[in-house]
Amino acid sequence: MDAADFWFELPPGFTEIDLEEDAESRLLRMADVAEKLFVEATPQQQFNLVVSSEYFLQTMIAGGAEYVSSCLLRMHGDKLSQGTLCVLVERPDSGPQSQDRQGSAKRTAAQWRRLYQDAEVGLVMLPYGISALCIRDQDLEIPGVLFGLDEPVPATVREVQFNVPLKHGPGSVLFVFMTQDIEHWAEYLDVLGGIMKSISSDEPHGDNSSDVSGQGAGGSERQV
Repeated sequence: MDAADFWFELPPGFTEIDLEEDAESRLLRMADVAEKLFVEATPQQQFNLVVSSEYFLQTMIAGGAEYVSSCLLRMHGDKLSQGTLCVLVERPDSGPQSQDRQGSAKRTAAQWRRLYQDAEVGLVMLPYGISALCIRDQDLEIPGVLFGLDEPVPATVREVQFNVPLKHGPGSVLFVFMTQDIEHWAEYLDVLGGIMKSISSDEPHGDNSSDVSGQGAGGSERQV
């Protein structure tokens, strides 16, 4: 991939997931974490959380995700909440070095409106530039066979996508965030808003050699 001009910052509570980790080992680790942290949840709820999170992760990896982070945040009422953030880079092999970013975002929004008629779709202006936005709910039946189960695992998730056209060269960066905790969605929007506003084409700390450019206040800065 060409040298990136796209950076973003994650707040405390986000932990990068090793995309090369064995799925079985990851499932066992996630199950242990769910049991210890979500003590108020029933065993079935804990199990559904782990299975659905792994399913989302595998789907994103198959879709070409370059970065995945799991968040564990303490919400209003002192409740712990979990979600998954994925970042995909859509960079075609050829195209104009200076693209029509506004036109690209509008075309993406129009496509989302056709595909997801019940979704909330629009355009937002970030410090980095314009982005298409799509928020939708999904009722899923996760195939149980993927986890050695006879029956599918039901899951209702809320998903938000931000498609951000790149400043330099053709293509865009797609942020996808998913959570089953719809109750605390307003709080998640505040968190995601901070992440999206942090996007910058300026490399932090002047370090050209590392994908993770720095650490601060419990969060991290990421290069795409």
